[in-house]
Amino acid sequence: MMIKEEVKQLFEEQLNSWELARNNYKALKQVKVKTLDVNGHLYKVQFNPARITSSAAKVDPKSISERKCFLCSENRPPEQKGIPFQGKYTILINPYPIFPRHLTIPALEHTPQLIASRFGDMLDLTQQLDDYTVFYNGQKSGASAPDHFHFQAGNKGFLPIENDRNRENAIRIESENKQEILDRFQQAYNSLPLQPDDNEPMLNILTWYENGKWTTFLFPRKKHRPACYFAEGDANILISPAAVDMGGVFIMPLEKDFEKITAADIANILDEVC
Repeated sequence: MMIKEEVKQLFEEQLNSWELARNNYKALKQVKVKTLDVNGHLYKVQFNPARITSSAAKVDPKSISERKCFLCSENRPPEQKGIPFQGKYTILINPYPIFPRHLTIPALEHTPQLIASRFGDMLDLTQQLDDYTVFYNGQKSGASAPDHFHFQAGNKGFLPIENDRNRENAIRIESENKQEILDRFQQAYNSLPLQPDDNEPMLNILTWYENGKWTTFLFPRKKHRPACYFAEGDANILISPAAVDMGGVFIMPLEKDFEKITAADIANILDEVC
């Protein structure tokens, strides 16, 4: 059976047997969404209260050391089942979805979120899950588990960037040749600045495979969270931008922020963190 058929079967089984996931995917159908024009690009804003855990995650070393890793197999819910991939990863359904079909793909071993040696695996995964967009969040660019390597994936047709590819804040790489994609990725990756004490450049990655060709977007980052995340009073907006936000869907876990955020706010946040 092909991986994407196994994944389809996994979704059906998990939504039948896992109450938490079933309830959250059902609730996702009722989330509020609005669309804003941000400097000529359409961005969706999704009010999704289930994402508060991710958006507000404490990712400093002390907080990480004091909690169990939720991506390690021994700490995952007993209801959560997975599919092996390449003998190095497990494909899981994400129980706190943004997409109608949302996957998390952690490495088997507990090893840090560093993409350099794993980008080829990302391309392989994208090719086999060609009805998904696969994404990566760097340690300081939206990953809520920077201590355990993982990809995520969401069904195609959800992110505006799939149909609006001219983004000023991104590096776009397209090719039918895997080695060319790898070489151009490495060239771009090596050109990005490295912050003091960091092990890799700050970045988000989105990639998908269609009609025999890979399309990859790299979003270089200069900041983890915008000033509004830390602001008090009316100026506060709880937003921790990651790959999905870069791809055109801003996730708001608080309704007050969903209601008040404007196109100008999104433009300012992107300018600040990219």
